Amino acid sequence: VQLQASGGGLVQAGGSLRLSCTASGPIFSLGASGWYRQAPGKQREVVATMTRGGLTNIQDPVKGRFAISRDNSKNALYLQMNNLKPDDTAVYYCFSGSNWGQGTLVTVSS
Repeated sequence: VQLQASGGGLVQAGGSLRLSCTASGPIFSLGASGWYRQAPGKQREVVATMTRGGLTNIQDPVKGRFAISRDNSKNALYLQMNNLKPDDTAVYYCFSGSNWGQGTLVTVSS
């Protein structure tokens, strides 16, 4: 199964973006999925995850600002990012099980 992440870009602090991750098949409802990010010079870190049953977990640095969702009919996973901060600048990767997308760059200017 291939994952394709999109939706990244340049945004000012306080702005919003929605990342999308589309799959070539119905994968997101079969296992755990979510989003990681990797900032320049830093290790990859988990941002948000969703279980097969739809339970979500948002990590503390983005809690209250980011939300994860999915649309099984579209084989899509989303990351809604609000009130973005410069520290959110990173390449964002989606995953489902052992499958990973190629990453999409989010740059937040101050």
